[in-house]
Amino acid sequence: MRLHRPDHRPAPEPIIALVDVVFFLLVFFLLVARLDASAPFEVLPPVAVSGRDMPGGGVTLSVARDGALAVNGNTAAAEDWLALVTAAAARNGARLIRINAHRDVALRHVLPLVSALEAAALGEVVIVVTPPES
Repeated sequence: MRLHRPDHRPAPEPIIALVDVVFFLLVFFLLVARLDASAPFEVLPPVAVSGRDMPGGGVTLSVARDGALAVNGNTAAAEDWLALVTAAAARNGARLIRINAHRDVALRHVLPLVSALEAAALGEVVIVVTPPES
């Protein structure tokens, strides 16, 4: 009597290595991604003449061309924006408030915001600008 041995199959490739690679890619892209809130409307900042790189983090106050406001990407009413910025700064422990104003917005919409933020003493107020073309 002759016994038949089953064919030897190769071991399947371990999927653990693939999971590790996907995890490392996920962490990499989370670290290099910019996680700032974007405005619900188009904002094209003015071009800088001089200045330095803006620090990251903080609260972003966006101002549209028509004067509409948004705090960290959420539309805000004209009477509520300061309370929303204060709450967001307290929640995040932020000491930086960025004003991201459209380059064509009238100064009458931006200057009162700067004055109110400075009076509230929430932290450093910076205005977002586009770097000059080299």
